[in-house]
Amino acid sequence: MKDQSLDHVLGPTAHTDTFTRDNLPPLSQWPDLLLDGFDYPERLNAGVELTDRIVEMGMGDRTALIGNGRRRTYKELSDWTNRLAHAMVEDLGIKPGNRVLIRSANNPAMVACWLAAMKAGAVVVNTMPLLRAGELSKTVDKAEIEFALCDTRLMDEMVKCAKTSEYLKKVVGFDGTSNHDAELDRLALEKPVQFDAVDTGRDDVALLGFTSGTTGAPKATMHFHRDILIIADGYAKEVLNVTPEDVFVGSPPLAFTFGLGGLAVFPLRFGAAATLLENASPPNMIEIIEKYRATVSFTAPTAYRVMLRAMDEGADLSSLRAAVSAGETLPAPVYDEWMEKTGKPMLDGIGATEMLHIFITNRFDDHRPACTGKPVGGYEAMVIGEDGLELPRGEVGRLAVRGPTGCRYLADDRQQGYVMDGWNVTGDAFTMDEDGYLHFAARNDDMIISSGYNIAGPEVEAALLSHAAVAECAVVGKPDAERGSIVEAFVVLADGHEGGPDTVKAIQEHVKATIAPYKYPRSVQFVDELPKTESGKIQRFRLKDD
Repeated sequence: MKDQSLDHVLGPTAHTDTFTRDNLPPLSQWPDLLLDGFDYPERLNAGVELTDRIVEMGMGDRTALIGNGRRRTYKELSDWTNRLAHAMVEDLGIKPGNRVLIRSANNPAMVACWLAAMKAGAVVVNTMPLLRAGELSKTVDKAEIEFALCDTRLMDEMVKCAKTSEYLKKVVGFDGTSNHDAELDRLALEKPVQFDAVDTGRDDVALLGFTSGTTGAPKATMHFHRDILIIADGYAKEVLNVTPEDVFVGSPPLAFTFGLGGLAVFPLRFGAAATLLENASPPNMIEIIEKYRATVSFTAPTAYRVMLRAMDEGADLSSLRAAVSAGETLPAPVYDEWMEKTGKPMLDGIGATEMLHIFITNRFDDHRPACTGKPVGGYEAMVIGEDGLELPRGEVGRLAVRGPTGCRYLADDRQQGYVMDGWNVTGDAFTMDEDGYLHFAARNDDMIISSGYNIAGPEVEAALLSHAAVAECAVVGKPDAERGSIVEAFVVLADGHEGGPDTVKAIQEHVKATIAPYKYPRSVQFVDELPKTESGKIQRFRLKDD
């Protein structure tokens, strides 16, 4: 039921479909929001602020997006998104507050669809191209999504999802290449380049960021139009000092809030350029950095290791002034080697989908190895014990943070576990030293972080168990020098099946076909039995210890 007191703290809404506001957590479960210094008008549309507003500031001829062999200026992006918004409203029937799912790899068309949907007043759900129909269905059901915009090259799983969905009624294709040859593009082609964007409120939900819990049940984090600007006007302005001369490059999917901020929000807020790679492998990133003289990079330590080796072989990455590392712990040797080779610090930081982006970070003029740094301006952090009280300096405990952004789950009981006494408790274990610097210790839960991807063990176990050869299984994270961790599966085989390389390969291919391929177990161990408690609960910690 809607919490009536929310009406007194939230500004006006333009949403005629009130689903997201109706499903915000009750005010008593919200974190404290520290909004001093982040002042925006009551009516605010982030899609307009990241396109039309830059044109109004006289930067229409500057490059906004680079991708698929083409540069697009801010004027082109503004016109393109306005045409798309017309098509969404007039032809697809999207109304303010409707949820719109976007399925695409990182390319300019995905960014254009996202911006256009915000201009139309929609609530956007960006999804990764690797997700299968079953995973998409969980997202669609949770957010009651009626509309999906899908790169035509990725239609199969989207259509499969729609066929059995109670909610998803309309799937429309767009061309993720530069050809503009798909249904949505053809509709937009006939539209005017002026569009009166929906006059959304700063407190209207603009984005649902999905994150997997360890149960595998997705959680949707709710972010307002103002939140999208806050992460740019906070972290990107204060820490990165973004200017229109900057060129951004990175590997995180735009479906992750880390990627959306680093590769779309941050550059577009300040009139800079974003390069977008559908396949952001380290070699491809290196090529882009050299070609476009990229200045700001967002990726995981895994990729930076490859870049360091490439420098030894002659790669010229001297244009990079900022190397941002997040997604997994930055090992001190990688930091040290980067400093040695470039003379510039690698900016380690930590963010969360619940908080939208990075809230603790090192700075250009204040950085240390094996250290996550200090809170971004506007944020506060402390390390707490099980009782919720602050621990003495140097003791390992749970990280608690609050600031201008914060956790609001969509209709989810887990809100009460994430927010305690107004603080966001992130699920990470940290220490704070005597000087106030924060140091990462471990994850509090069993989430496996591999090359920056969060992988929920129980979801992989469910996929394994659907294979005929698997009688029982348990999944843990195994430390790995290249990826931080890999998924390791301990499998008890069903009668009539034998362990061996062929069985390992068959099981791995089955998992890849069932859930997103990056979640598959890179290590499979066959065991006679799994360690269990007397009540039959699998003791995963014993498998980790072994």
